Amino acid sequence: MVAIDCLMVRLFEVIDEANMPWMLAAARRLREAFGTHLVDLVPSYTTLMIHYDLLVLSPAQARERIAQVLDTLQPETGAPGRLHEIAVWYDLSVGPELARIAERSRQTVASVIACHTAREYQVFALGFVPGFAFMGLVDESIATPRLTTPRQRVPAGSVAIGERQTAAYPVQSPGGWNLIGRTASRLFDREREGYSLLQPGDRVRFVAVDRAAFINKGGDDAPLEERP
Repeated sequence: MVAIDCLMVRLFEVIDEANMPWMLAAARRLREAFGTHLVDLVPSYTTLMIHYDLLVLSPAQARERIAQVLDTLQPETGAPGRLHEIAVWYDLSVGPELARIAERSRQTVASVIACHTAREYQVFALGFVPGFAFMGLVDESIATPRLTTPRQRVPAGSVAIGERQTAAYPVQSPGGWNLIGRTASRLFDREREGYSLLQPGDRVRFVAVDRAAFINKGGDDAPLEERP
């Protein structure tokens, strides 16, 4: 007999910024409902994964608590999450796909940068690597498919676009998103409460800075091709 200690709750079928008040409300209410019996709760764009203590709760009891929460669920109406301004140096040396996106969207590189910095992005979920925040939605004109062959090493701080999502790599890792710039912001820190600078429900506005300002903030301006 297989013991089930994780349940997936699906609230929506498609990604939409309007989902977030419901997702945040569900996450808060489920944490309250499971209390100390909750091992972990992982929100995503449309789902929440609930990992509970199987030694205390049976799957039937866990489902009952979920059903009680969903039966009276209402969207969050309070203040949205924190607004973060993240400074980005947009340059072909650290954002080689700027040219690809510009050509694909029939814009100039400057227009692509202006488009990326023109709106606030919602943090939908954390995953892939610690501190990696999936954000969206970018304007449809600059939405670009991921690379056919992912890079083996993407430098920490790299800002990128994948389809209608955008993100900044918190640590060096493999990755197949389109790189458009780099930030000096420390996105993941083991000494920080919660570890990640960004949390689901937060909002992000990217701010373009020049190379001097980027370096002054502690940024690494080594071109992508020169990195080991």
